[in-house]
Amino acid sequence: MAGGSGTRLRPLTCDLPKPMVPILNRPIAEHIINLLKRNGIHEIITTLHYLPDVMRDYFQDGSDFGVQMTYAVEEDQPLGTAGCVKNIAELLDDTFLVISGDSITDFDLKEAIAFHRAHRSQATLILTRVPNPLEFGVVITDENYRICRFLEKPSSSEIFSDTVNTGAYILEPDVLKYLPENQESDFSKDLFPRMLEAGEPMFGYIADGYWCDVGHLDAYREAQYDGLFRKVKLDFAYEERMPGIWIGQNTYLDPTAQIEAPAMIGSNCRIGARVLIEGGTVIGDNVTVGTEANLKRPIIWNGAIVGDEAHLRACVIARGTRVDRRAHVLEGAVIGPLSSIGEEAKVSPGVRVWPSKKVEPGAILNINLIWGQAAYRNLFGQRGVSGLANIDITPEFAVKLGGAYGSTLKSGSHVTVSRDQRTISRMVSRSLIAGLMSVGVNIQNLEATAIPVARSIVPTIAIAGGIHVRVHPERPDHILIEFFDHKGINISKAREKKIEGAYFKEDFRRAQMHEIGNVAYANQMLDIYGISFERHLNVEAIRHSSSKVVIDYVYAVSGAVLPQILAKFGCDAVVLNASLSQNAPTNSNRETLLSQLGHVVEALKANFGVQVYANGEQLILVDETGSTIRGEMLTALMVEMMLTQTPRGTIVVPVNASSAVEHIARRHDGYVIRTKANPTALMETCQTSANVVLGGSGEMGFIFPHLHPGFDAMFCIAKIIELLTIQERSLGQIRAELPRISHKTHVVRCPWSTKGSLMRHLVETHPVESLELVDGVKIFDHRSDGWVLILPDAGEPLVHIFANSPDRNWVDETLRDYRIRVQEFVDQDHESEEEAYAESTYSY
Repeated sequence: MAGGSGTRLRPLTCDLPKPMVPILNRPIAEHIINLLKRNGIHEIITTLHYLPDVMRDYFQDGSDFGVQMTYAVEEDQPLGTAGCVKNIAELLDDTFLVISGDSITDFDLKEAIAFHRAHRSQATLILTRVPNPLEFGVVITDENYRICRFLEKPSSSEIFSDTVNTGAYILEPDVLKYLPENQESDFSKDLFPRMLEAGEPMFGYIADGYWCDVGHLDAYREAQYDGLFRKVKLDFAYEERMPGIWIGQNTYLDPTAQIEAPAMIGSNCRIGARVLIEGGTVIGDNVTVGTEANLKRPIIWNGAIVGDEAHLRACVIARGTRVDRRAHVLEGAVIGPLSSIGEEAKVSPGVRVWPSKKVEPGAILNINLIWGQAAYRNLFGQRGVSGLANIDITPEFAVKLGGAYGSTLKSGSHVTVSRDQRTISRMVSRSLIAGLMSVGVNIQNLEATAIPVARSIVPTIAIAGGIHVRVHPERPDHILIEFFDHKGINISKAREKKIEGAYFKEDFRRAQMHEIGNVAYANQMLDIYGISFERHLNVEAIRHSSSKVVIDYVYAVSGAVLPQILAKFGCDAVVLNASLSQNAPTNSNRETLLSQLGHVVEALKANFGVQVYANGEQLILVDETGSTIRGEMLTALMVEMMLTQTPRGTIVVPVNASSAVEHIARRHDGYVIRTKANPTALMETCQTSANVVLGGSGEMGFIFPHLHPGFDAMFCIAKIIELLTIQERSLGQIRAELPRISHKTHVVRCPWSTKGSLMRHLVETHPVESLELVDGVKIFDHRSDGWVLILPDAGEPLVHIFANSPDRNWVDETLRDYRIRVQEFVDQDHESEEEAYAESTYSY
């Protein structure tokens, strides 16, 4: 059994290891030991690192609990989930079970062990099904339950199954040979992938029964309630005095107190007159509750004192805390050990008070007692952090986000900060800078510049990463904050989760006064970008081009960049809407400007027009007739032009792009790589794959990997001028030569809790040979040369359905069919959830 520190349960675990956090007045570890005993396991080795003496002092040699306990302490550094087991390899000479110390379960471990032996498995993972697998490691097995794939904490679009790893494993001693000595290592990230690669027999046992990872406060409360309502089989510490009411020894209840089942009251408690205790309440040992207190499902630890007329609502009151007369602690609030809540004070829902803090009498506490406000579901969406300007993304939020990001970097690191020209972006970027400085990070302030310029600067200077702030390209009332790595690529999901962890845990490094970061201002950015820009173009072809181009900058900062560069090449460019004083247009206003652009192109008999948006990352083309080229047609057109120039080149597109790309690649002996439908995946693949000449799509923008790793509409315009001149074609001519592929999409609303089961249903109901699981679930139909893709949205409770084929009728029928299938599954799953909720409400 492995111990833990329980960082997400802070402030409850500042002075207590997570396995020792009480569930129904017994430590989680004691419930696990009882489970092991029920399944015939009596010899237990516990690995410890954080506050090891707390657990050793409680269990000692285990004899009082009917087991034999041995302890292995990681003295110097934590060795990880697998490293700590490797550390005790000499004690493991037969099949053994590993179970984490921070979950509540009643799985039949005997059945799991029998499964392990029957399959002659080297490693058996005990799995279970959960409605929302985003926070867990997803495991995919074949029809014989042999493990074929792992996905550690997937993004929403990567959910191929709702079958997850519970952190319980049955192992043979030989598997430990795959782990290094005295090094930190993990089962899911290190051991199991190595065994999978080596072809070792590994199986997944899908367990029936209850399982809850008590990793955060909501789950902690839920496990208490589930235990009381007997949704999980647990051994209770006290006698059941009345149906559904457990009371310890030497506890006094005033005759006028009212107790609703189910409830638990510990030993040596004093419950005063006219106290109301609602079903779901858990009260620890040595607790005093004053007259007329009102307790609606709180969890109260040992030694707490609750004053007269206090109101506690579905909150957690930790060890030794005092809640004075008429104080209110509301839903989801957590009061750390040895704190005090003054008379008539109010702690608002979801607020956390750290240990040994004092809330003054009459105070209303709306924020955590340390710093920061209530957390969001998660910070990062499809591409960075976004929210309503000055409502979600406030100066306070940005300071905290900057501190969280900076705390994941080494002290003294350098990062760039850039933005668009909007006033709101200036405010947010300055707040981010303040947060970064406070944790000892130095700033290269690029100020207002186009995002391609910011990305191209990052690799030229020795920095750890960068931040860019802009108005969201699709939602003009939102701010978008993007984070780059040292190459200028959007940071990985792993890095995003580290920043989220620091943000939600409020685990910030605080620099001493002499360590506070500095701010410097970068010079010659445009020169650096312009030199690289020119190096990757046929400048002579552009100079001798007779092309006339109309460029609509949509009042974005790219209008201050590109004209200067194009002027060097002698381009005949007509500029529209280049003023930086206007506010960002809405999507409907941008469409109006696009229509105007088409009329100007026709009137001037220009070769083409282009609207640049998303702060220089994205574009829409207008051909010589004034017709727009966007989306899938724009993707196909750019692929055709680039492969005509560079036959046998590699193209990188998202998984949802039209198959016109493959048709065009075959014309030119080209090669197509498809990635997940997110910017980071496109950028990374463009940088790591050989001979890539173009990446991206009409929806996201285009990447020219030799220039810099990001999307760049400005370079794309110059490249189009070059290619049209050399190839002696017009956009209209190229458009007419593109393959005729029907590509349509539809969006279905889908709750977060249903996405995993929907993906599993789709995988299970289609032949394996017809599936592709790059991102979402793509199902091929070889008769029609078509496919349908069901792709969960990364940031919203939505599912996108794409259908693609040369056969338009097949696309229409297939899209209709899968739209109905998905909608029926979502409705059915939602009805099941409502029925389950109704049953649980009734049982309360």
